[in-house]
Amino acid sequence: MFDLDRWREIFQSINKNRLRTVLSGFTIAFAILLFTLLFGIGNGLQNTFKKEFAGDSMLSIFVRAGKTTKPYKGRQSGREIKLKNDDFTFIKKEFDDKINSISPRIQRQVRAVYKTEQNSYTMRGVYPSYQTLESAELLSGRFINKLDLDRRAKVIAIGRLVEKDLFGQLKALGKEININGISYKVIGTFSDPGGDNDERYIYAPFTTIQRLYGNSDDLESFGIIYNPALSVDEAVDFGEQLEASLKEKHFVAPRDQRGLRINNYAEANRDVSTIMLVLNVIIVFIGIGTLIAGVIGISNIMVFIVKERTKELGIRKALGATPMSIIMMIMMESILITAIAGYIGLLIGTGLLALIGDSFEEYFITDPSVDSWVVFGATILLILAGTIAGYLPAKNAAKIKPIVALRDE
Repeated sequence: MFDLDRWREIFQSINKNRLRTVLSGFTIAFAILLFTLLFGIGNGLQNTFKKEFAGDSMLSIFVRAGKTTKPYKGRQSGREIKLKNDDFTFIKKEFDDKINSISPRIQRQVRAVYKTEQNSYTMRGVYPSYQTLESAELLSGRFINKLDLDRRAKVIAIGRLVEKDLFGQLKALGKEININGISYKVIGTFSDPGGDNDERYIYAPFTTIQRLYGNSDDLESFGIIYNPALSVDEAVDFGEQLEASLKEKHFVAPRDQRGLRINNYAEANRDVSTIMLVLNVIIVFIGIGTLIAGVIGISNIMVFIVKERTKELGIRKALGATPMSIIMMIMMESILITAIAGYIGLLIGTGLLALIGDSFEEYFITDPSVDSWVVFGATILLILAGTIAGYLPAKNAAKIKPIVALRDE
C-alpha cells in the first residue's frame, strides 16, 4: 500500500496517458457533480417549505368567522358569523385533551405615535399563548401575561420594526406609546421568523382590546396549538371535528366553506411531507442511477486500460510480478483517480450551490446546500465504487499468461 516504487509507477502511468486519465476522472466527477446538485436542490425545496411556515407554529389551527353562502336550518345565506367568548369556553370544554393552548384574537388598524414619529400598524388583542402561535422570539422584556389580562392593563409588546420606526436607535422598553389617543406602556420587543410584516405587529392583552374597541364579547378568530402527542392524521381529524362542531353551533351548513374557515397546519404538514417524501425518493433514485452510470463508465475505461497494457502486464509477470501486485497496482490507480475526480466533483457541486444561493427563490429553491454527512457518504461511496470498478478488470489482468500477453499486438 505504501510502496514508493508502486506509487511512482502509478503516477508515471497516469502521466503517460493523460487523455485516458481525464476521461476516467470526468466520468466520475460529472456523476458526483449531478449527485451533489440534486441533493442541494432537494434541500432548497425543503427550505422553501420551512420558510413558508416559519411565521407560525407547525402545530397551529386558526379559526376565522365569515359570511354564510348557503341557507341552513331556517337561516338565510349571507349571515355574518360572530365568534364570541362562549366559543372559547365551548372549544376548551369539548376538546380539552386535544388542545395544548388556545388564544382568541381581535385585530385593529391603529395609528401609533411616539414624540414626533408616527406610523400605522396592526394591533392585536391576544392571550399569552399567542406568542407560541406566532413563533415570536423576545428581544427584550416580556410578552403579555395572565395578570395583564386580569387587570385589562394598557401594555403592549411590539415588533422589532415597530421599535425601529418609532424609536430609531433608542430602546422602546418601558416607554409610552400613544395609540389612537390612548397611552400604552411597552413591556417587550420581539422578532418573528415570518419576516418584516410579522415584525410590525403590536400585541396587547385581549381583554383590554375587547373592552376598548369591542365593548362586547365579540371576537374575530382563535389560534389553537394542538396537543403535540397527536399524530398528523389525528391532528387533521381534530381540525375536522372542530370545524363540524362550530358550524353546528353557529348554524352553518357543513359544506359552507366561507361561514367558518379552519386553517389547519397539520393538513399542510401532511401534504408537504408527502411531497417531500416523493421528491426525496426521486432524487435518491436519480442520484444513485447517476453514480451507477459513473461506476459503469469508469469500469469500462479500466477494462480498456487493462487491454491496452496487456503486453506490459505480461512482461511484469515474466519478470516475477505476482497476481496480487498487479491487482493492487490497477486497483490503486482506479481508487486514486476516482477519489480525486470525485472530490473535484464535490467541490464544483458545492461551489455552484453556494453561488446559486437565494437567486432561485422564484423557482421555490431557497438556500440550496448539501449536508456534511451526504458529502462524507458520497466520498466513501466513491472510493468503494472505484475499488469495485478497478477490481474486476485487475482480477482478469492478473490471470493473463505471460506468453499470451507478449504475443498481444
